[in-house]
Amino acid sequence: MKFISHLDLVRLFQRAARRAEISLIISQGFSPRPKISFKRALKLGVESESEEAVFHMKELVSKEDFGNRLQAQLPEGIIIKTIEETN
Repeated sequence: MKFISHLDLVRLFQRAARRAEISLIISQGFSPRPKISFKRALKLGVESESEEAVFHMKELVSKEDFGNRLQAQLPEGIIIKTIEETN
């Protein structure tokens, strides 16, 4: 997807995680949001082969289950390539 802004991509993943019923940690403060961190923001019109995101989760879910549930909620053209578990 070439013409999607960084903020739209963030919202897309927040909504997909909510629809997939993945329990994410919610930020504290005036405007609480699910904690998803992207490594870098791309400029509008710049196409990328790979973006990295960190999902801060409340409970442990298998990589396969997480990937399948999230991928089912993403639009065509956005594909999850790899999933890594961190501590």
